[in-house]
Amino acid sequence: MKLDPRRSAAFLAAIDAGSLEAAAAQLRITPSAVSQRISALEQDMGTPLLVRSRPCRPTAPGARLLQYLRRSTLLESEFLAEMTGDPGPARVTLAVNNDTLATWLLPVLAPILIDEQLLVEFILDNQGHTFSLLEGGHAVACISGEPEPMRGCSASLLGVMRYRLVASPAFAQRWFPAGITRATAQVAPLMVFDRKDAMQSSFLLTQFGLPDGAYPFHYVPSSDAFAEAVRLGLGYGMLPHEQCTALLQSGDLVDLSPAIGHDVPLYWHAWRIQPPRLERMGAALLKAASKALLPLARP
Repeated sequence: MKLDPRRSAAFLAAIDAGSLEAAAAQLRITPSAVSQRISALEQDMGTPLLVRSRPCRPTAPGARLLQYLRRSTLLESEFLAEMTGDPGPARVTLAVNNDTLATWLLPVLAPILIDEQLLVEFILDNQGHTFSLLEGGHAVACISGEPEPMRGCSASLLGVMRYRLVASPAFAQRWFPAGITRATAQVAPLMVFDRKDAMQSSFLLTQFGLPDGAYPFHYVPSSDAFAEAVRLGLGYGMLPHEQCTALLQSGDLVDLSPAIGHDVPLYWHAWRIQPPRLERMGAALLKAASKALLPLARP
């Protein structure tokens, strides 16, 4: 059996555009034609591939097909570029965590993207969940806190992001005049990134035995806004070393727990068989990240 390119294109467009109607506009056909092509592809494969919701999402077999189509599209474009001698720009979709994108990644990655003529689309998620975006075929590589690669992929250590528990001086004086304790942590407002953020809650559980819901908190799902909210005294929370060092030095923030940092190892996950430009990008990223991040402490 061979995959029909028009049916595959309809499936890809539905995932990328999020709906059959948007996919139809992208392909310049009717929504009915998109649906028919995807149904024909499902008949070819002998299994449902697409959940027709808003947004459209792949089934488990559809995710495997999506992985294949992403990789084959990149490989084909690289092959044609090599044959014609005109590389031109190529698009890559990378899944990364918010703090990585807000701090060290762009200065490291920008020269590589420029040199390799790569157009990037970032998909943002918590470092514990970016792996699932690669697994689901939504990205061709990811930065994740997961050390183990999935089948057909490799995982390489990039380095360690170190977080500090910080607050504004006024906030610390109001809520923690004698230092952070179990009793004060139960009443002081905590900053939490989003509902997937376990970093803040795990600290309070480990250090003080406080479970989720045992303290007040704010949700601020933006790295820069999160840091600014802490600086303004809205709450206290964990900030990456790269975001808080200058603020600690200037006195705009204070370290609530100088003896305890929170280290997050980050790994680069990519397919073992990659287009040449993506392979070179990964190698250059690993080299540059080793200088931008801390080394992993060995036991």
